[in-house]
Amino acid sequence: NADLRVAAANLQRTHAVLEEVEEKKRPEVEASVAPVYGRLAGESIGIPEQLPRSGLYDGDIRVSYQLDMFGRIRRAIEAVEADVDAAQAAADLAHVTVAADTTRAYADACAAGYQLKVAQQSVDLQQKFANLTAERVQRGRGIAIDNSRAQAQLDGLRANLPPLVARQRTALYRLAVLTGEVPSGFPQEVAQCTTPPRVVSAVPVGDGAALLRRRPDVRQAERQLAGATARIGVATAELYPNITLGASFGGVGFMNDFGNANTWKFSLGPLIQWNLPSTSSAHSHIAQANAATAGALAHFDAVVLNALRETESALTVYARELDRNGALRAARDQSALAARQTAKLYQFGRTDFLAALDADRTLASAESVLAASDAQLAADQAQLFLALGGGWENARPKGGEG
Repeated sequence: NADLRVAAANLQRTHAVLEEVEEKKRPEVEASVAPVYGRLAGESIGIPEQLPRSGLYDGDIRVSYQLDMFGRIRRAIEAVEADVDAAQAAADLAHVTVAADTTRAYADACAAGYQLKVAQQSVDLQQKFANLTAERVQRGRGIAIDNSRAQAQLDGLRANLPPLVARQRTALYRLAVLTGEVPSGFPQEVAQCTTPPRVVSAVPVGDGAALLRRRPDVRQAERQLAGATARIGVATAELYPNITLGASFGGVGFMNDFGNANTWKFSLGPLIQWNLPSTSSAHSHIAQANAATAGALAHFDAVVLNALRETESALTVYARELDRNGALRAARDQSALAARQTAKLYQFGRTDFLAALDADRTLASAESVLAASDAQLAADQAQLFLALGGGWENARPKGGEG
């Protein structure tokens, strides 16, 4: 999946940045060698004569270590570590989103297949009814308008099939792209699915704190806030001097004198850099960091509130759709019973054609609405998975039950 690859690349980038920042707390070692051939100007060293051509060299090894007395490096590492955690949370969010979208696409394909199956069954039943009506008309037990009405209802039911086929194919194309395939590369077995997936066990929602810990977007916003807070410390450290301990050892001289005692050199001492009295840039950086932290805090609050809203909404919609689905299933069962009873009465001439036609129409409508509700339940479960932040699909009851 392309979204997962993007998230993985962003995570690798933040890890690389962290390695770069952590290098600052380790000693730095540099080595340089500059061998040359030429002639020095005698006047440059106070000699009036012309100096002969000779080989020269200049080489040294330098070691430096920055003292983190005011927390500049430590706070920078904290900020980048928070960035790494935020990138990991973003990767987790991408995984949860892709999983939910894939589940939704699979559920839509199966639900469309189920609705198509139900619609085809309604067409088949209406076809039988239309054939029976035609036979009754031929035997003189009905009139031509009965035949027209039965055929009109049959054509109306057939008109429901093409949109369902289009919906099924669209869901299959979406599923293929989510799994990293071209649209035509969807799994053929999914195209034959006619049973929408459903979660039959209880959903372990947990309390609000567990929800907030589980939601990747909340963790991402919290780590972004931590990173912004750490960068205040980085900016504050600019008000204080930057102290570096350094040492170097090497040699310089003529090639002919290489290794002689008078060619060696060394140095040892601190390097102190301090922008005084001009600290306006440091104060500006502190103000920028404070403003960024205030924005990150506001974003964190908004993400938390949105997570709670999405969860409450998803639970409410799912619970009410379960109630509706139960009522629709009961209505479908009663409509099926009424249709069977009316069909028998019509077959033996105990009721009129319109009563039989209305009973079949009611049953077809009830079957269609129930199939749509089953499809909506599958979509609501995918949305609930996304709202809960994922992770609960591997939950196991305590005590080894289940």
